[in-house]
Amino acid sequence: MTYEVEMLNITKEFPGIKANDNVSLRVKKGSIHALLGENGAGKSTLMSILFGLYKADSGVIKVRGKEVTINDPNDAADLGIGMVHQHFKLVDDFTVTQNIILGSEPTTKMRTINYKEVNKEIKKISNDYKLAVDPTAKIQDISVGAQQRVEILKMLYRDAEILIFDEPTAVLTPQEIEELIATMRELVDSGKTILLITHKLKEIMQVADECSILRRGKYVGTVNVSETSERELAELMVGREVDFNVYKPDKEAGKPVLEIEHLNVMSNRGLKAVKDLSLTVHAGEILGIAGIDGNGQDEFIYALSGLTNIESGTIKLNGEEISKLDIRTRTDRGLGHIPSDRHRHGLILDFFLEENFIIHDYNKRSFSHYGILDFPKITSHAVELIDEFDVRVGAGPKTLTRSMSGGNQQKAIIARELYKSPDCLLVVQPTRGLDVGAIEYIHSRIIEERNNGKAILLVSFELDEIMAMSDRIAVISGGEITGIVKPQDTNENDLGLMMTGVFMEELGND
Repeated sequence: MTYEVEMLNITKEFPGIKANDNVSLRVKKGSIHALLGENGAGKSTLMSILFGLYKADSGVIKVRGKEVTINDPNDAADLGIGMVHQHFKLVDDFTVTQNIILGSEPTTKMRTINYKEVNKEIKKISNDYKLAVDPTAKIQDISVGAQQRVEILKMLYRDAEILIFDEPTAVLTPQEIEELIATMRELVDSGKTILLITHKLKEIMQVADECSILRRGKYVGTVNVSETSERELAELMVGREVDFNVYKPDKEAGKPVLEIEHLNVMSNRGLKAVKDLSLTVHAGEILGIAGIDGNGQDEFIYALSGLTNIESGTIKLNGEEISKLDIRTRTDRGLGHIPSDRHRHGLILDFFLEENFIIHDYNKRSFSHYGILDFPKITSHAVELIDEFDVRVGAGPKTLTRSMSGGNQQKAIIARELYKSPDCLLVVQPTRGLDVGAIEYIHSRIIEERNNGKAILLVSFELDEIMAMSDRIAVISGGEITGIVKPQDTNENDLGLMMTGVFMEELGND
């Protein structure tokens, strides 16, 4: 049988870690082939080798039965291979069209670009594959879901036949995920072949034909998705049985810890993003924020953490007004923050991992004396967190943070914030990009903080996560709270309606 892609006996080592250990992968033409594994299992490395971002130390790649050499992404593009990265490779100030044609600009005899013709071509491709975009819009002005459609169009514009999707749903809303799944089916129906890297077992069951599993850099096996189950896939991935249930004992909420009254916050475009919002988070409770991305969640969390100024209103932590305090002071007063953007707000990528672990506390006596950093203590602290939170790193505490997988970067941030056990913890998309084993552990640690009397404000676009973790759910739409409900008193349909702007009182009138 001739396969569309064969990667045979691929081995790739980085300092201190064997990312791919004699891995073989065979992908059938016109199929969706999922690649599943824990954080740091070697999935992205393997696909980066296929796309020419890395060069394998040994092994063979065949495309359509012919052995090929892929030295860089240009070689991959010539072979019809395209990749949508987990972190999009787009220029914010460029238009959709400028991003799509970047590096492959069609020029006239006068060495200019006929944007009218190019826009027409892009519009045709987007219509053919139901990838709705405005070619003239700037990237910074469109949603995350639309940005992903632009990344897909970049591949289709270059006539890619083999499409690699790296964690494509990590930043999408439930509605956008459904749209993407429909798009993937359209692509396969037109003869394309898709390689899908994901941690989301539900999506594999929905869309994939076959699934290959990697564990700690080694190939475990390939299964027909129609003949397996989520539980079996999870066990193959982590090497043990995984408990999908979230255990949260009944607990009476305590005193108010975080009190927000009549909060108004402007977006960076000068529009009101948070409108007269009032909420209270109590000790020993998880208050979940449910909403479609782009409805004021970012500005709300930025205002609470000190990343942006408020227009009006009050923010109190343990009864003390903190809205005028800087970020460090808020942190010292007991406010923790697991941010949604781990690269911009969570980590300094060019620091060692051990330095990122103490980024808020380097001036404390635990880690420095009279301004001199105590590196033995810093390293010892890092070793403890790496072990406790199973952060997979090649060079231990001295690992350059930029070189870590996205999932392990996320685990590092969570380890840092949970270790400090702040009075109030702002938790935003905590399990984005994590495998089921890591999700199971992180959920248990967040609930442990809640059980110990901490106040947790949880923002997540995963309704399953919100429903399972929250004691109360506040729904946000257009910067306003449209309702506050208990999980046992609602359902995903009602939450979805409130997320689109229907107020809870209106639901009761139907």
